[in-house]
Amino acid sequence: MLSTKHNLHSFVRLLLFFHFLFLVPNTLCLKISLKMVALISQENAIALVSRTGRELQRYREGRRQVVGCIPYRFKVGEKASLNDSGELEVLVISSQKGKGLLFPKGGWELDESQKEAALRETLEEAGVRGIVGGRLGKWSFKSKTHDALYEGYMFPLLVQEQLEFWPEQNLRQRIWMSVTEAREVCQHWWMKEALDRLVNRLTGQKLGLEKQIHLCPKNCMGDAKSDFKCMFGNPSTVEFES
Repeated sequence: MLSTKHNLHSFVRLLLFFHFLFLVPNTLCLKISLKMVALISQENAIALVSRTGRELQRYREGRRQVVGCIPYRFKVGEKASLNDSGELEVLVISSQKGKGLLFPKGGWELDESQKEAALRETLEEAGVRGIVGGRLGKWSFKSKTHDALYEGYMFPLLVQEQLEFWPEQNLRQRIWMSVTEAREVCQHWWMKEALDRLVNRLTGQKLGLEKQIHLCPKNCMGDAKSDFKCMFGNPSTVEFES
């Protein structure tokens, strides 16, 4: 009788051991996995929501501060030159409240820099990411909708990623087009001026690079040290990897 009870108790202990060995860890793993999925879903949901409200909006002498980007890219395989803007494309978006087209822009808020605000607005409205360049300029204008004065800042954005899903995809359309087409359809005069400045900057950069390459002797091309010295002077403080 004692032996039977002892065997029964041993069997129960064995069952409890296997229960904690297999079932409990699996349950914990399941709970952890569900929490991870919830966190990931929450992060994605936050990323797909635009900022709202004007509690953090910046104002300067009563003028609301807005920033934006001109997203651009270069067409691959095109023979046209940048001088006539043939190989350059820019991304325009539809207005949220009207039928006009414009470049992405929005309010500059207190907890971000100008570039951070420009990148955020471009992601929210156009769904693109990339490398932001130096400021194209500052413009003062009056809003026809709100009858208020604004100060706008525009930056160039070399697009490296175009998202399939973005916060305002159900509110706006995005269209890649040539510079000439963008000049015709853009509804804001100050954005057209910013576009002209972008084209002039890119053209100047290209011409400067071509000039540097043209000035280099043929025998210096192809060697990293020689190329650097030819274009930028003696690289006395620059170390090259062998």
